[in-house]
Amino acid sequence: MFLNVLATARSFSTSAVANFPKLKSHSGAKKRWSAIASGKFKRAHANHSHKNVSKRPARKNNLAQTAYSSQSQTATLKKLLPYA
Repeated sequence: MFLNVLATARSFSTSAVANFPKLKSHSGAKKRWSAIASGKFKRAHANHSHKNVSKRPARKNNLAQTAYSSQSQTATLKKLLPYA
């Protein structure tokens, strides 16, 4: 009985385990966040690329720094980006 099930499953895939539907990544999150090796995510700051005349240089330098996800953000982003 098991060999018959295994043979029919192999005609479509290499394993007898049922494949669940693929999870979709959140398109807005994948444009803004990228995963790093520690398991956290990084992003760029907004407001860095235009209307810079009125911004002081220290503010521009702070906006140029990379921002990292907090612990609560990381938990949410792992759900939004399951394959990251």
